Amino acid sequence: MASDDALRVSVLSEALPYIQRFAGRRIVVKYGGAAMVHAELREAVFRDLALLTSVGVQPVVVHGGGPEINTWLKRLDIPAEFRDGLRVTDPDTMDVVEMVLVGRVNKQIVNGLNKLGARAVGLSGSDGVLVEARPWGDGSHGLVGDVARVNPEVLEPLLEKGYVPVISSVAATRAGVAHNINADTVAGELAAALEAEKLILLTDTPGILQDRDNPESLIHQLRLSEARQLIEDGIVAGGMTPKTECCIRALAQGVAAAHILDGRVPHALLLEVFTDAGIGTMVMGRG
Repeated sequence: MASDDALRVSVLSEALPYIQRFAGRRIVVKYGGAAMVHAELREAVFRDLALLTSVGVQPVVVHGGGPEINTWLKRLDIPAEFRDGLRVTDPDTMDVVEMVLVGRVNKQIVNGLNKLGARAVGLSGSDGVLVEARPWGDGSHGLVGDVARVNPEVLEPLLEKGYVPVISSVAATRAGVAHNINADTVAGELAAALEAEKLILLTDTPGILQDRDNPESLIHQLRLSEARQLIEDGIVAGGMTPKTECCIRALAQGVAAAHILDGRVPHALLLEVFTDAGIGTMVMGRG
């Protein structure tokens, strides 16, 4: 028992300088993957976010919800189609996306955080024109959107009063047409607009790997120029490419650091933010 107590004290002592450094700073967390699906991991993320708020950090949560969308499309007998890794989104599919992300998944996250005293507020990109959408690419994927601009003023009063904004990645065009936007993209653009200290992407991989087939080849730290080079060299490829590009765009717009974490590890957020070693890949904005 005494050794357990000593370990807890040691952990708190190690965390102290990080708590002092990040108090009052903003951290944007893209929440998704296994950490959203499995109850134990979901609860760990909620506890991490609640702890961050209790020590003065200002987290902003951005989420998608692909598996839940697929479940409801299947229930409603609406076929799911993917092209180039993106969900082709016709009007019927968009109705389900909006219903699930804004009305269901968002409120599950809000309720989970509120239960722990974190005072969460649920929003979509459409609320207060927080995010203005534009069609992605040539529009051939239907109502798939990209971020045209961000209005961070919507979030300022909430953050100043200690609330946790929880934002679903649905936003409307200037003409008022709802679009489904990749949650990583929304998180990156929000982090830049809010001048966040960190952008954190919770994924189902350990981070950026030197060898994609070897989890032990995790790259713990990268400079911005090195991240670009890894994409150019093909070391970063497949699904990791858009995540790394999202980090690069956020860093190029002034975010201090971006992290790609394994959300399958309980308390991954706290391990990365409040410990010396960290557990994922951190891309730094200088260099």
